[in-house]
Amino acid sequence: MNKKQLEQPVGTPLSVPYRPDKKTRIRENPPRFTWMPEDEERAFYVLEVSASEKFPADGTMVFDRIAYNFFTPDIVFSPGTYYWRYAIDIPTPEGGLLRSDWSVVRSFTVPEGLPSTPLASRETRYRGVKPGHPRLWLNAGEVAEFRKRIGEHADYCGWNEFYEKSVQPWLDRELIPEPAEYPGGRRVIQLWRQMYMDCQEALYAVRHLSVAGVILEDSNLISRARKWLLHIAGWDTEGTTSRDYNDEAAFRIAGALAWGYDWLYGSLSDSERQAVLDALFRRTEQVAFHVIERSKIHQVPYDSHAVRSLSSVLVPCCIAMFDERPEAREWLDYTLEYYCGLYTPWGGDDGGWAEGPMYWTTGMAYLTDALNLVKKFCGIDIYKRPFFQATGDFPLYCYSPDTARASFCDQSNLGERPGLKTGALMRQFAGVTGNGMYQWYYEQTKAWDTEAEKKFFNRGWWDFRFDDMLYRHDYPEVPPEPPVRIEPVKWFRDIGWVAMHRRMDSPADHVMLLTKSSPYGSISHSHGDQNGILLHAYGEPLLIKSGYYIGFGTTMHRLWRRQTRSHNTVLIDGKGQYTETNKLENILAKGVIEEAGQRGPHGYVRADATAAYRHHVPYLKSFVREIYFVHGSYFTVVDRIELEQPGRADFLLHALRPFRLEGQRFYLEGEKADLYGKFVYCSSGKLSLSQHDEFVGVDPAEIEGLPKQWHLIASTNKAVKHQLVTLLVPARKGERHSVSYFVDDQGFGANVYFSEQDRTFHLNLSVLQ
Repeated sequence: MNKKQLEQPVGTPLSVPYRPDKKTRIRENPPRFTWMPEDEERAFYVLEVSASEKFPADGTMVFDRIAYNFFTPDIVFSPGTYYWRYAIDIPTPEGGLLRSDWSVVRSFTVPEGLPSTPLASRETRYRGVKPGHPRLWLNAGEVAEFRKRIGEHADYCGWNEFYEKSVQPWLDRELIPEPAEYPGGRRVIQLWRQMYMDCQEALYAVRHLSVAGVILEDSNLISRARKWLLHIAGWDTEGTTSRDYNDEAAFRIAGALAWGYDWLYGSLSDSERQAVLDALFRRTEQVAFHVIERSKIHQVPYDSHAVRSLSSVLVPCCIAMFDERPEAREWLDYTLEYYCGLYTPWGGDDGGWAEGPMYWTTGMAYLTDALNLVKKFCGIDIYKRPFFQATGDFPLYCYSPDTARASFCDQSNLGERPGLKTGALMRQFAGVTGNGMYQWYYEQTKAWDTEAEKKFFNRGWWDFRFDDMLYRHDYPEVPPEPPVRIEPVKWFRDIGWVAMHRRMDSPADHVMLLTKSSPYGSISHSHGDQNGILLHAYGEPLLIKSGYYIGFGTTMHRLWRRQTRSHNTVLIDGKGQYTETNKLENILAKGVIEEAGQRGPHGYVRADATAAYRHHVPYLKSFVREIYFVHGSYFTVVDRIELEQPGRADFLLHALRPFRLEGQRFYLEGEKADLYGKFVYCSSGKLSLSQHDEFVGVDPAEIEGLPKQWHLIASTNKAVKHQLVTLLVPARKGERHSVSYFVDDQGFGANVYFSEQDRTFHLNLSVLQ
């Protein structure tokens, strides 16, 4: 046979990249290797790495039989410069291998002092696994030890509350019937949500009765757990709880079967065990097929549910049937290698999450559950990776515990402050990293969110008592540390978000401005809000993320919340950024943070959102926004827009209360805080200010009974260039916060001077001409 030519497909902005290369900043050791997959299903990849670009036989590391187009070595590299290439090995009819030619050679440099995060090879990674059941969370020896502990201390790790509120209710509860089909075969969001909430309760029944029954050696609990387990094992695997019909329901039923099969293994008859295993395998197979074969998240990683299903389904299900079905080990290998090589597609080493903090909460809830199970099962500690060491910073800075309506992307918490589940995850990362500020965050949420389990966005997703019991058993308590030492300007370079803070440690004094211009554009749960801002001050949201979370795909979601007109940014001739359903266009509708940090006593951000408007406003040449947090006291926002033809710019602001408009000034009067604003300079003349309280295009039935919100529009005259300077002065209620200004616009530029008491801030606009 002739040598096969390697295809080396050209990637797109949606594809995994060819990395590492000269531009890659290596942040962990060993580096992670990724490339575009070949269209050859039978092939394996072979990877060569050498300190010489000639790849001598005695100086080259060879990694072969790599199943997918991503790879984490099982060794740590010495600091230095390396070269790498890959090929494919195709099995021949004679039992040999036909190797293709080699790929393009790429180079990278490994610096000193990196965290060591190798992944054990497929041949060695499960050597420490103990046989038998259970193995989700506790093994047989650990069960005996836990039983001994609660015998000595009845409330060990919160056992009493778990038993009373998370176990006993399922003893007398009637079995939940299998969900019915949607009327007429059309998805109805209320029924979709009820289906997965019912399935979540089925998961609680099986998991909690099984765990409690085995630990207590209680035949009554075990008998009831068996009834629940066999009941849901009998549901149609291709029916209403299948992956393709309602994936949220499918995830929960698969999880329930995994926990029941694992913990009740010794209490099931051979026929019962086989029935449960068959159902468990088929449901896991559905998810694995979608993830690996259909969605191909190792090629195009931006599928939120597929990535989450690795944690919610493949980890627990594959561990439960690890040595009963060979496919389980293959799927678990894929998952662990994905976690170590490609995770997460929504952020990077800074710990950011491009889908926003509520989807960080959802993703991390299942991910931390999975990583804890993996660590207990086979000893692989994925938390050592830089992302997991840093990701607690994302909620801390971008979803601070005293703020509301002050973060980007889809938010399902109905405008509330960050809740207990986010706090519990921060406690998890406190346990992983020892960071006391993360524990402080947890304490804040615990203090206010005292009825978390009653809220639909918690009740259908997790059980706080079960989670608390596992955490207290597995991790130490970390002393809380108030966030006094935070960075005043925190730049998440991986996702293009910047947070500015003053006094996060004291809610009554806290001022926060959040802005974004993201390389993720409007993909997935992101919106058309590049160069947008949000302002929360003195315990109150002032400039908000407008709208309500009715549900994904509703008119409120599609026609308002995702649209640029609902955000504190800019429209050009009434047009905004791309937010429709083409994923390629979504990720191309991006922005970039060009600079962020401290400029002397002032916080500073410069962001460019030009590309985000290109689809709808092809004649836009540039839209750059600069933000100054002056002396940590007030904000000036400088917007520069350049067009190829004369056009109008609309500057948008949104609030929970009506604005009071006076000329070029606007005022917001809140319960705890006020906001004074002024458009102090506009290159195209005075702005025309107006406001309304409608959610344009939204079905009235979706928002019936919900409070109004107000939307300010400041419109320019038509021009090819626009320069606007806006002053934003937040103040505590009842306190006067005076900032004066004057404009010197002689010559070809303009200088704006802002004065607050004895401090003056000078803004030179001449470079903007």
